[in-house]
Amino acid sequence: MVNENVLAAIRSALHSGADPARGAGAQAYMKSSMPSLGVRVPDVRSTVKAAAAAYPFASADELRATVLTLWRGADYREERYAAIDLTGLRLVAGDLAMLPVYAEIIRSGASWDFVDGVAHRLCALLQAHRQEVTPVLLGWSADADFWFRRASITAQLAAKDQTDTALLARVIEPNMADPEFFIRKAIGWALREYAKTDPGWVVGFVERHGQSLSPLSRREALKNLSVR
Repeated sequence: MVNENVLAAIRSALHSGADPARGAGAQAYMKSSMPSLGVRVPDVRSTVKAAAAAYPFASADELRATVLTLWRGADYREERYAAIDLTGLRLVAGDLAMLPVYAEIIRSGASWDFVDGVAHRLCALLQAHRQEVTPVLLGWSADADFWFRRASITAQLAAKDQTDTALLARVIEPNMADPEFFIRKAIGWALREYAKTDPGWVVGFVERHGQSLSPLSRREALKNLSVR
């Protein structure tokens, strides 16, 4: 069962707030064949919150079905952003049944904005279900699709002192030699974020791996530290 009222409210509000000139610029920036309406991200989020409040979901299953319907039927990028925002509702917080939804978003989205959009959701799932989610992320870290590998690396960006450093190392190490920019950037980003919590661990990791880390990953990892 899909919450048609939520879908209609989101689509209507997004189209009402469209800015064609800004949308053209956003599409050019993303180098995407999918057009943009030109609605700002904060406005997308407020639209989703308002729709969900006005037409509450009856169950987690209804929410998941609505997310996938909005995602799959999207004609504009903001509709996909809205689908991702719906996954942040409390009804599915910590729900393992969301993993296949995130996997579909990663595989069919195949873009940094969509992949990074589910990073916080993966982090919450990992905190709630370490035993189940850890092997999934380890599997993703070796996936042929580099977007899954990026997701495995960025999945703990918000974990702070709850970061599983053994897992962080295990998802980074198989990807250090990858020449893909989005992987090298993700490695540096993940390390830089954790350096805010435990700079010593990050410095030690970088020193241990020496030249195995790309210059980009190393530079990003140590960006806010005195070590270079």
